[in-house]
Amino acid sequence: MTDEKWDILDENGSPTGKTTLRGRNFLKNGEYHLVVHIWIFSSDGRVLIQRRSDTKEMMPGEWAATGGAAIAGESSYTAANRELFEELGICSDKTSLKKAFRIKRRNSLLDVWFIRSDVDEKELKLQKSEVSEAKWIELDKLKKMIENGNFHNYGSEYFNLVFEKNEDFKKAFV
Repeated sequence: MTDEKWDILDENGSPTGKTTLRGRNFLKNGEYHLVVHIWIFSSDGRVLIQRRSDTKEMMPGEWAATGGAAIAGESSYTAANRELFEELGICSDKTSLKKAFRIKRRNSLLDVWFIRSDVDEKELKLQKSEVSEAKWIELDKLKKMIENGNFHNYGSEYFNLVFEKNEDFKKAFV
């Protein structure tokens, strides 16, 4: 496997012209790398979640959002589009994939994207090195999984924004 190269960004998300290799160099204060999460919502209000592969170094076997780090040269949209296709086999475009919000965390800028899809679980093409399972669940069940520690804890600020912005996203489709 080749080393994954990341662009180093400033606090506003602008490239600094420097890069780093994943897991090799620690980012300094004021340096960030771009991470994307993609939340897939069905037309009937369910959410598609995925369980990470047991072989993953970070968060093995945990239920979590689809996503990952942007590689050098990628925009947020390009990274979200790539991660969605690589991990689940879901195709998207600029009209279907919508940026919901950005939050700053430690040394990462996390862009959260939403997409509307009614793909059948059986049609998904899971990237086995990343994803061991995916399933549609009701939002109430997801909230229970979060409360019970059965879904990765991204923090209350993150989840509050996901659920708040999902309400706005749903209205756009009514």
